[in-house]
Amino acid sequence: MPNLTGQAAPRAATTPPAIFSPSNHEPASIIAARGFTMEEIMNSIANLLGRTGLLKADLDYHLLRAAMVIIFAWFGYDKWFEAEIRGLLPVITNGPLISWTIPLLGIKGTAIFLGTAEWTFGTLLLLGFWNKKAGMLGAAGSTATFISTLTVMPFVPNAWLAEAGGFPAMTINSAFLLKDLVLLVVSIYLLKQDTARVIAAQPKR
Repeated sequence: MPNLTGQAAPRAATTPPAIFSPSNHEPASIIAARGFTMEEIMNSIANLLGRTGLLKADLDYHLLRAAMVIIFAWFGYDKWFEAEIRGLLPVITNGPLISWTIPLLGIKGTAIFLGTAEWTFGTLLLLGFWNKKAGMLGAAGSTATFISTLTVMPFVPNAWLAEAGGFPAMTINSAFLLKDLVLLVVSIYLLKQDTARVIAAQPKR
């Protein structure tokens, strides 16, 4: 609109939109009032995560393999010591798949057997970064390892916390074994992935 001098009045300056930075404690209604929907916010977060390299091909596959290599290297090292085997006697002697080791091999023999087995599986998993057949064998051994330990859970003594009413309240004995459920699932995942790659690499008939 022209002013008294006949010139157009300058337009009022507009405030640029603020960069979106909602507080973690703001309710959805306030965020929506600013012009952002929850769907837009979640899409923005997803896009941001996507730019971090999180979606890089086979990232989870390689990270899980590396984690299992570290676990077998560390746990396998401990198994070489008789003191470690003595501490695990309640687990080993009550395992339906591993209880034979102590009567047959003794404490020292069991230490050598378990230490060798875990380092062998860990080495095969490590080689799986380059050789999928080796990785497949390592993952198969890893799967067998954690099936053996998980089957101990129903039989291990003092597994349930009596002061909390027993099952399902766990003591350290059962909690120590329950963690192997995750390791078993990871082992099966690696076994599936390596098997698929070995099959895919076979010559076409």
